[in-house]
Amino acid sequence: MMRIDYPLQFDGRGRTGQSREDEYIRELIEQVLLTTPGERVMRPTFGCGVRELVFGAASPEVATATQYLVQSSLQQWLAELITVEAVDVEVLESALLVTVVYIVRRSQSRVRVEVTVSGDSP
Repeated sequence: MMRIDYPLQFDGRGRTGQSREDEYIRELIEQVLLTTPGERVMRPTFGCGVRELVFGAASPEVATATQYLVQSSLQQWLAELITVEAVDVEVLESALLVTVVYIVRRSQSRVRVEVTVSGDSP
């Protein structure tokens, strides 16, 4: 199944770009992680606010808070598409490396995605 590509792009024929389902789900996960609640006018609660934690002190508490935010936000916004199995957060110098392991409901395939979240992410 093909879905509209994110971020919105055009293909070589000038049509709206499309993604395969596995790419589409990864793009949705990135949207949830990189969107700050309040950023979207029509969905003010969308996102998880992880970028705000990047500037906190590098500590186990920040990693734990990030794991909780990511897990709950993915369950809230993508529960119909995926089942989150694990979220791991590594605190880097000026970023967070978020690893999400999930099962795609449609295919029952297990997928591992890593997303680096920095304070200056678009």
